[in-house]
Amino acid sequence: MAEALFRDLVKDRPDYEVGSAGVAAAPGMPASKHTTAILREKGLLRPDFASRMLDEDMLRAATHVFAMSSHHLAAIEDEFPEHADKVYLVSEFVADDSLRGKDVSDPFGAGRAAYDDTLADLEAMLPSLVAYIDQTHKE
Repeated sequence: MAEALFRDLVKDRPDYEVGSAGVAAAPGMPASKHTTAILREKGLLRPDFASRMLDEDMLRAATHVFAMSSHHLAAIEDEFPEHADKVYLVSEFVADDSLRGKDVSDPFGAGRAAYDDTLADLEAMLPSLVAYIDQTHKE
């Protein structure tokens, strides 16, 4: 869901390349049924989406990496310490004090309401990432 929403935010920005991967993902899995429904409703569904595990090549190519939770951030920093300087929490730069530093909940296995809550959090958090990248990234 986060990848699709972020991709939409920067759809007119050829200087952005967006991807996602998990720290404990089962490779090749499609998005969950509720994520699929939400993205379809928003016109953002990519039928070719498949989960994949984060790896060294992805991190080497990335300028910024955003983790959904502090647990994910710690796992990335632990497994790939040489890339720790480009890993941030997805909520790290949001202006709303009630959201800054908050983990984005993984609604997997929960009902649609949990997915809608995650959607709301992501929609509030992701624009701050674009602003941060634009302020800090140099070609």
